[in-house]
Amino acid sequence: MKRCVVALVLGAALVAAACGGSNTASPTSAASAPVISFFVSSAKSTTGNLGGLRGADALCQSLAAAAGAGAKTWRAYLSVERDADNSNRPTDARSRIGNGPWANVNGVVVARDLAELHARKGDAAVFVDERGQRINGQWTGSPSPVEHDILTGSNSDGALMTGFTCNDWTSDATSAVAQVGHSDGLGPNGDTSGALSSWNSAHANQNCANTAPRGGAGRIYCFAR
Repeated sequence: MKRCVVALVLGAALVAAACGGSNTASPTSAASAPVISFFVSSAKSTTGNLGGLRGADALCQSLAAAAGAGAKTWRAYLSVERDADNSNRPTDARSRIGNGPWANVNGVVVARDLAELHARKGDAAVFVDERGQRINGQWTGSPSPVEHDILTGSNSDGALMTGFTCNDWTSDATSAVAQVGHSDGLGPNGDTSGALSSWNSAHANQNCANTAPRGGAGRIYCFAR
């Protein structure tokens, strides 16, 4: 009789294993979760008015959600002179994005930490949008128009560049300007000299009324904290 009971129990266990019983772990979730923790926004802005830091952060979060990475907390890489969430004190872009590492949607590591991030140069193959698309720039074979000027308001070390933030990303005035970086790390004719190779602080844009002149489209960098 005992042998029959054992046989029945073993048989039931085999059936449960074969059918995927309710206690069997699913091989999905973590393994299939997006590795993305950095991207250039696919969304553009014709002006420097992004709705402030909160508006820019909301854009990053929305784009990340559409890419399947909305469970993470996303922040725009932007510096401001008066941050409402920091007692109206200045906030540096580098202080908003966590400590790394960060990877793009293709799994390519952008940087392992803040020091490496701010020591590297732009790269069209690495600084891609949340869909894995390259940003139009000065790289060979790039479509037109050039859109590699990414809004940052920052120095090369990620600190605030005072007076270059489109009035903390709320202005569309011709009298206001913003500092931008080159996502592809290239200037005209593929020039990599000086600041032209900087992904976050290449030059100032023409003004905040129109982000297109000089090679922009009002895109921003988004990082997961």
